[in-house]
Amino acid sequence: MTAYTATVTVRLKRGVLDPEAETTAQALERLGFELEELRSADRFEVDLEAESAEAARERADEMAERLLANPTIHDYDVEVAER
Repeated sequence: MTAYTATVTVRLKRGVLDPEAETTAQALERLGFELEELRSADRFEVDLEAESAEAARERADEMAERLLANPTIHDYDVEVAER
């Protein structure tokens, strides 16, 4: 078994209202920053043991599908790195 860190980034799908990002974008614009779009996201880092990087990715995908993300309104990305 090898130690891995799986990083799961969960964000709202395009078209789903994101009030946190809207408020932050407005504040950034008031501070003089120009931006095209801003989206908020949650990031989860999961340390786990697995046979391979692919096995760690599959477990993190299952975690995202079952709890970390709501597939109806969220998209998510999984990145795996060996510790």
